[in-house]
Amino acid sequence: MADLNGSVTLEAIDAPIVRRSDVVVVGGGPAGVSAAVAAARAGAEVTLLERYAALGGLASGGMVLVLDDMCNADEITVTGVVDEYVERMAAMDLAVYPPPEERVSSPEAWAKWSRWGAFDFHSHASPKPICYAVAFDPDGWKRVSNDLVRESGVHLRLHSWFSRPVVQDGAIKGVVCETKAGPQAVLGDVVIDTSGDIDVASRAGAPFTEGRYIVTLVSRLGGVDTDAAQRFETENPREFRAVNRKIKRMLGGAWDLWWLKTPVPGVVWCNCPHLTGYDGADPTSLTAAEFDARARMGAVVEYARQYLPGFENCYLLDVAEQMGVRQTRLLDGEYVVTKDDIVSRRHFPDTVARGRDYYYPYRSFVPRTVDQLLVAGRHYSATPDAQRMSREIPPCMAMGQATGIAASIAADRSILVRDVPARDIRKLMREQGADPGDVPSENATIDETNSEAAA
Repeated sequence: MADLNGSVTLEAIDAPIVRRSDVVVVGGGPAGVSAAVAAARAGAEVTLLERYAALGGLASGGMVLVLDDMCNADEITVTGVVDEYVERMAAMDLAVYPPPEERVSSPEAWAKWSRWGAFDFHSHASPKPICYAVAFDPDGWKRVSNDLVRESGVHLRLHSWFSRPVVQDGAIKGVVCETKAGPQAVLGDVVIDTSGDIDVASRAGAPFTEGRYIVTLVSRLGGVDTDAAQRFETENPREFRAVNRKIKRMLGGAWDLWWLKTPVPGVVWCNCPHLTGYDGADPTSLTAAEFDARARMGAVVEYARQYLPGFENCYLLDVAEQMGVRQTRLLDGEYVVTKDDIVSRRHFPDTVARGRDYYYPYRSFVPRTVDQLLVAGRHYSATPDAQRMSREIPPCMAMGQATGIAASIAADRSILVRDVPARDIRKLMREQGADPGDVPSENATIDETNSEAAA
């Protein structure tokens, strides 16, 4: 029935069950691949669903081409599946990062590594310290994702766009995806929502909050003489600043280093423009953002050709397949991480993953009202202010690895995901080469208020 002034009511769908697994992961981005691989390595049968034609999410389709926010001073705090990506891409000559001896604060180190994005952007020092961060190639990320999924025995279904959850008696039993073959159901004992916008959890009835932050349509430019561009910046600082200010105004919002090097010679990454006022969960708003971003980058390319040495022969090589959305819906879970938790570096009794110098309690991945459902990624249970400080790709991968392990434990023991002991997750995280944050750094604040959560 159709009410032309309101909504359309459709008949119930008939979706054939095409797969049953212990664990179903919805969303093949960095968190989703990490979750699927970790669950499979822990012994679960896993199905991974992805709406696009390739894995990688914002790391590949969104072309967010620097891995950062994984160091607490000199301590590398985010490890595990992310290390495998770096090692494998480096073997392909598609990942670049500074060696330990060059992770210092000096004019020389800044000149060599800043245009790779390998610096501590939280530091107030001048120049900012060089740190462990990795510039990589998006197609390299896709290739490694495929290899990890295949080698771990994950059943992958691309071109499968999540449509609705299958919920029975307060517990999720699987999901329905829209495909070219029509609606298809995939069932599982545990479902992990790594969609980025809690598409699964929100439609399953889990409470959530809403936030909004800047969006970015990333692009890459080819034909750039990066050596000439850096010489101009160093030898003509006043002229460079004038050109840079003009370009930043054209973009409407951008970092000072609006272009960065990539592992491909002559190709630079433009993590811009930063656009405000758009809703990353609304198709009308996203359409407008696409047009706005493309117009701004087109104008910047024309200007750079004329006024920025090294960019005389530049051209728009490609534009990201996915809009870079930083924040939309956020889970309101068993625990909501606050800005104070992040700033004070609060270490929780049920910590199972960590970021730069902050920690994730297992409760922040668990919905309050839907059983057998976990979330991992930028939509985890946090206030909007806290999420903005704790949503970079490597930490999201740590979340994914922790939830994948938790899901495998729940499926194997036939228990609720909320009852999985944090200590057991941490033990398997360690066995898989990941740092679960069980040993807090010296600058952590220890939270003893919920000691039973670690049981």
